[in-house]
This record gives sequence, C-alpha cells and structure tokens, in this order.
Amino acid sequence: PPVRGDEPGLPTLPGATPDEVRANLVWNLRSALNVAALQCQFEPTLLTVENYNVALANHKDEFKKSFDTLVKYFNRTAKGVKPGQTAMDRYGTRTYSAFTTVGAQFGFCQTAAKVATATAYAPRGQVYQIAMNYMSSMRNALVPWGEERFPRYVQIDTRVWVPRLDDACWDKRGRWQDRKCGAFTLTYR
Repeated sequence: PPVRGDEPGLPTLPGATPDEVRANLVWNLRSALNVAALQCQFEPTLLTVENYNVALANHKDEFKKSFDTLVKYFNRTAKGVKPGQTAMDRYGTRTYSAFTTVGAQFGFCQTAAKVATATAYAPRGQVYQIAMNYMSSMRNALVPWGEERFPRYVQIDTRVWVPRLDDACWDKRGRWQDRKCGAFTLTYR
C-alpha cells in the first residue's frame, strides 16, 4: 500500500513539516537504492547499479532538494549547524544501515531492481510518487527467509499470460472479436 512517510515502523522525524516528511521518504528511497546498488552486484542482470545511476542523473534536483530540506530540519531541531550536522550524520547512518541485509538479500535485490527501474524511468519530479508507492515493498523485502540448514530457493516463474491466438478471434485490424470468442481473457501458460 502507498505510504506518506509518517506511518509507524518507518523512520520518522519528530516535529517535521509535511515537506520534511516528504523529503524523508524520498531520501529513504535513495538510501535503499544506494544500498541495493552496492549489495546486489552479485547479480548484474538486475541492473541495480545502472538504474541507480540513471535515477541519480534524472532526479538529481529532487534528491538535492530532499537532502537540503533534511539538513534544514536537523539544523532546526538540533538548534545549530554543528549539532545539526551530527544529527544528520546519525540519521544517514541509521537510514543506510536499515537497508543492509544478508538473510533477505535475494528478495531485497529483486524488489530493489524493480523499484530502481521504476525510479530511473519516472518523469522528473515524480520520485516522491515512486517512494510513496514502493517504500512499503522495500521494507517488506528486508524480511529474512531461509537459513543454512533449510535454505529456500528463488523460484522464477517463466509462464506468461497469453490470449487465444487463433485467427477466428481477431479481425483484419488485429482487434479481438467478442462475438466469436467471448470476452477477452488471458490463459496462464
């Protein structure tokens, strides 16, 4: 489900304004993708590094705005620049550490690859929407599964949904014919 950034269980900023909550959510997404780019290099076909770099390039203004907003928040709440910098460093460490995982690495990397792709190709200014829609998935992907004694294996389902392909169901323009073949449905094969 979509998140706003101030739900229980997510890192929160006490006394934060709505803009600061938004910046927190965007920065958490960036942190998760950064950790994934570093941690998921064992599987290059996931393209986490490439998509992270594209996301950074395409959305640098939004990430910078989020960072600047968070710096202002910590300077305001810690009552000064130096204590604010210390608080920001602590926040950064906790945020990045929250996404490191060993037991859930496969699931996290698969989820992060999906999110990194969505972020990389999202229109500029839409990173917040991506964060809203995917942060709960990123958090849920951190749940460990399997162990040495009873390992679980990643199952990739290669079956696809396909429509009926016989000529009777399609007109000359390639449109589905409800009268001849009924409602358009897909078969799992």
